Amino acid sequence: MRDETHTPTAPGRADPAASARAAAVRPGPAAPRPAPRPASRGSSAPGSGSGDRGVPRALGEVRSWPRSFADRLTTPLPGVRAFARLAREGAFRPGPDGLRGIPDLPYAPAPLPAAGAGTLCATWAGHASWVLRVGGLTVLTDPVWSRRILGTPARMTPVGVRWEELPPVDAVVISHNHYDHLDAPTLKRLPRHTPLFVPAGLARWCRRRGFTRVTELDWWECAELGGVRFDFVPAHHWSKRSLLDTCRTLWGGWVLTDTRAATPRSVYFAGDTGYGHWFGEIGRRHPGIDLALLPIGAYAPRWWLSDVHADPEEAVQACLDVGARRMAPMHWGTFVLSAEPVMEPLQRVREAWGRAGLARADLWDLPIGGSRAL
Repeated sequence: MRDETHTPTAPGRADPAASARAAAVRPGPAAPRPAPRPASRGSSAPGSGSGDRGVPRALGEVRSWPRSFADRLTTPLPGVRAFARLAREGAFRPGPDGLRGIPDLPYAPAPLPAAGAGTLCATWAGHASWVLRVGGLTVLTDPVWSRRILGTPARMTPVGVRWEELPPVDAVVISHNHYDHLDAPTLKRLPRHTPLFVPAGLARWCRRRGFTRVTELDWWECAELGGVRFDFVPAHHWSKRSLLDTCRTLWGGWVLTDTRAATPRSVYFAGDTGYGHWFGEIGRRHPGIDLALLPIGAYAPRWWLSDVHADPEEAVQACLDVGARRMAPMHWGTFVLSAEPVMEPLQRVREAWGRAGLARADLWDLPIGGSRAL
């Protein structure tokens, strides 16, 4: 959403290797990105406790968390001066020229393809919503089937998958609590016994809405369901749903791995994130990711959004850092959240992919409603 922003500050510790690699996919030099800040003593140390990295947590475990996860930020949230500059520049939405591309947004809904237990299949429903079939499970990511969300115009493109055509949903993963990723009207359409995998601190919100199988994880923690492992991994973003709950819940991405297959398949869903060296760490801990679902939109103006939203060139670099074999762009072409022309993310990600010398077939630039399978 538009308020998912940070003010620009001097970069923290940079990853020189990542910065050098970024030059291959960006026309000009790339600025180094800071790392997510480690938790302070006595706060929410990632991977602490009995759920240490590699040991699955119990499903539905009731856990206690600190009051705030603000110590995970690397830059402060926007202040009065930043909001004043944004209002002065009027850079909330694309101009008329940027909106003329709406009729060209790729939209091609089709029936969901069959997917066996050994198949990894991804169907883009729009924005950050995917229908994933992995390890015989059907998993929804950040499901938003509503036509409108708080604070933005209505969808530019309809949802790519009709709700009535979904197979039974085995699990849902949520990256963070912003309204364009955590949509209460959509979740209400699910049976209350549907397993939900959510960031630390968000289980209470879900349980208050009647969900009985909610598993909340910190960064580098995991849980397992039906032979599929759900690993929660870092991102640089933030959380907020009201005036008084800034950074009260965590944010991050998910790596889903079919652990029962002779050749395990894995998919990385990044959620919302800026670019930084944590992508390399994700790749080191989860080698051989088959598919990375990476955000490429809602990035302009950069002084306002670069800390929390990767641009298309950074998304390609993130795919390289993670070591994923394929990339599927997301988080564009659905809601008007920022000032870039609506078709620009697709054009730029294709150009960056080509500059990096990557195989065109490995860029899964799907239309909304499109599917690909392995």
